[in-house]
Amino acid sequence: MRPKAASGKAIIVLCLASFLAGSLFMSRSLSRSYVSEEEDKHLAKHLSKRLEVQKDCDEHKRKLIESKSRDIIGEVSKTHQAVKALERTMSTLELELAAGRTSHRNSEFWSEKSAKNQSLQKAFAVIGINTAFSSKKRRDSVRQTWMPTGEKLKKIEKEKGIVVRFVIGHSATPGGVLDKAIDEEDSEHKDFLRLKHIEGYHQLSTKTRLYFSTAAAMWDAEFYVKVDDDVHVNLGMLVTTLARYQSRPRVYIGCMKSGPVLSQKGVKYHEPEFWKFGEEGNKYFRHATGQIYAISKDLAAYISTNQGILHRYANEDVSLGAWMLGLEVEHVDERSMCCGTPPDCQWKAQAGNVCAASFDWSCSGICKSVDRMTRVHRACAEGDTPLSNFRFFI
Repeated sequence: MRPKAASGKAIIVLCLASFLAGSLFMSRSLSRSYVSEEEDKHLAKHLSKRLEVQKDCDEHKRKLIESKSRDIIGEVSKTHQAVKALERTMSTLELELAAGRTSHRNSEFWSEKSAKNQSLQKAFAVIGINTAFSSKKRRDSVRQTWMPTGEKLKKIEKEKGIVVRFVIGHSATPGGVLDKAIDEEDSEHKDFLRLKHIEGYHQLSTKTRLYFSTAAAMWDAEFYVKVDDDVHVNLGMLVTTLARYQSRPRVYIGCMKSGPVLSQKGVKYHEPEFWKFGEEGNKYFRHATGQIYAISKDLAAYISTNQGILHRYANEDVSLGAWMLGLEVEHVDERSMCCGTPPDCQWKAQAGNVCAASFDWSCSGICKSVDRMTRVHRACAEGDTPLSNFRFFI
């Protein structure tokens, strides 16, 4: 059977219905698409705000942390500075206290001396001749040449203010043969200064310290001199030389040198504490050679007051030089105190430059001094004039 053809109206109605249905579908689709875009924009805006808030929060936290860190660092810095300031204050107070104690000790020292002996003998120079138990022949050679004896010794002490004594301690066995021999020699010549010290070659630094302390407690002198018993001295020229520096405070006078620090064991003048002077091969600081040197009154008082804490090196001249280093001291390099033996001192005397002291550097004194002291004295002595012309005014 053949189908019946659709009428024209039916076709038009069907097309119109299809058009309306398509339009409705597209309208809803577009509406949904628009709503979706709006929602996406709103969501994106919301997320952006959240991110900005989060960023602001993080920035605030960072600034807060940095601020706290700076505050902590600042507080630590302030605390560190406060501790440093406190340490400086403590250090200053300790120095002032130490200075006060030293001043107090000095005051007590001189007050005690004055209280014990109001008539403490004034002197221009105390000259201590360092000697040993085995050196009687050396002492005799000194007595026979440049050192006054008997009444002459008393006279220069009273009229010139020049005190000359052999300086010695005691033996390891008090009252033994050695001490008795010195007692007998002293009773004959009355020219010894005995120290509370046990004699020994490796104790020379201690002996030097005790000599200055003891001499300062017995005589109120302008200068204190130490000289070895194998050195020739012209007393008049020595005191004349010292008098040139009488007006200067804290003077340290002698032939200044700077010898090598000997680190090798077994050699003479070995320094066990060589490492304190730097690398091997270094030299000592400047100090007066040990044969003869002088210090002024203030320095002797300083040694006496601080003797318990003054470090002692192996060599006594180095020890004394070390004691002078940290003080306001004038180092006087006086070459007239280290002339050679004849013909050196003889030529200088003939030229008008009389030596204050003479010895041989190679022997750290006069070589074979017992045999040669008389010959040196004969050739290089100053005569009586320089000492007789010297005047000491109290």
